[in-house]
Amino acid sequence: MNKLLAILVAGLVASASFAQAPAAVVKPAAEANATAAAGKPAAVAEAKKDDKTAAKTAKAEKAAAAKAAKAEKKAAAKAAKAAKTDKKA
Repeated sequence: MNKLLAILVAGLVASASFAQAPAAVVKPAAEANATAAAGKPAAVAEAKKDDKTAAKTAKAEKAAAAKAAKAEKKAAAKAAKAAKTDKKA
């Protein structure tokens, strides 16, 4: 019984140690500011990032509008079909 309890306690300790999150990766200072090291000003890199973000946002909005239009078209077709069925009856 004592061996069983010792094994259970050891298992709990081992599982607790493996359940922890891994340590954060720290970048060296040279890699942290890669745009400055490449000769580009940070403002230019930030502007490119903003342009990409704006493009992604516009693409997402366009897709959402297309999806809404498709849903509206589907609803209109369903309503037309229901009206046609009502006329027959």
